[in-house]
Amino acid sequence: MLGLRRFLIVFLGLGLYLACSPDDPVQEIPLRDRAEQQVIDRDSLQSYLSTHYYNSGELAAMSNPIDSDIQIEVLPADGQLPDPDNQTLLINAVETHTTSYLGVDYEYYILRVRQGGGEERPHFSDDVRVQYKGSYFDGSIFDSRINPEELDLTYLVAGWSRVLPQFNVADGYVTNNDGTVTYSNPGVGVMFLPSGLAYFDGNGAIPPYTNLVFSFTLLQSSVNDHDLDNIPSYLEDLDGDMNLATDDTDNDFRYNFNDADDDGDGVLTKDEDLEPDTDLTVDRDGDGDPTNDIGDGDPTNDDSDNDGIPNYLDTDSTGSRLD
Repeated sequence: MLGLRRFLIVFLGLGLYLACSPDDPVQEIPLRDRAEQQVIDRDSLQSYLSTHYYNSGELAAMSNPIDSDIQIEVLPADGQLPDPDNQTLLINAVETHTTSYLGVDYEYYILRVRQGGGEERPHFSDDVRVQYKGSYFDGSIFDSRINPEELDLTYLVAGWSRVLPQFNVADGYVTNNDGTVTYSNPGVGVMFLPSGLAYFDGNGAIPPYTNLVFSFTLLQSSVNDHDLDNIPSYLEDLDGDMNLATDDTDNDFRYNFNDADDDGDGVLTKDEDLEPDTDLTVDRDGDGDPTNDIGDGDPTNDDSDNDGIPNYLDTDSTGSRLD
């Protein structure tokens, strides 16, 4: 898993550092300005996309391609595609996207091989089930998962939370006799990320200021509610910057998506849900009677004092469905 892999790499790297002799020189790379680095990265990415091609014809002929079927190669020295009818320059096929992250406008690129046939798309903070491969510009692979892996987009590099929500999940699956699962029509693509949407100043074995390429197959997704407060984590992004680490309503150093009492008024967020329950089949309070429950399961639509601030973010509203 990418998030765990980051932790392990950092931990091992620290161990190697501590094992060094005090007399060993330590090479430090000065921290670069993100905005300035983005300009450098954009030029590098565009140069890469202009000098590499992929097997477009082969992929188009496949009924159910996955990320491992994508082959990216460098142009020969003469600058000509070996098989123009079945190969396409990346620069002529990718989509250009922009996003803001940590106060900097970034440009990144997506090769959309298959949109995916399922109805759902993940939110930027959801769990996803994927296969993927991460590589450098020279084609060498630094991380990959052939078998489907469960990942939480919240804890991955920022590029993933921008790209995966633009694809749909698979439209179905079957369990084979050997226990493996085959998915039909998943989302398949490649993301080309500047270092600022990847590991920026480095992460263990990944050098600082390195642009990265991730091919992926999006199989399934599920909505995350990290603190189990009945508010999906993507809705806890109050400033809309797709960064859950900038939302802390009560300034208690616990971000809203991991805070069971977002406004710090002593009433749990899930208990500030006072709307009448319209689902008469679910016994929310566990008293054996599903018809007398308080709360509709959504704390975001309760504003007792009509001041435009929902109860769960309003310290003036301390009513609880348990009262």
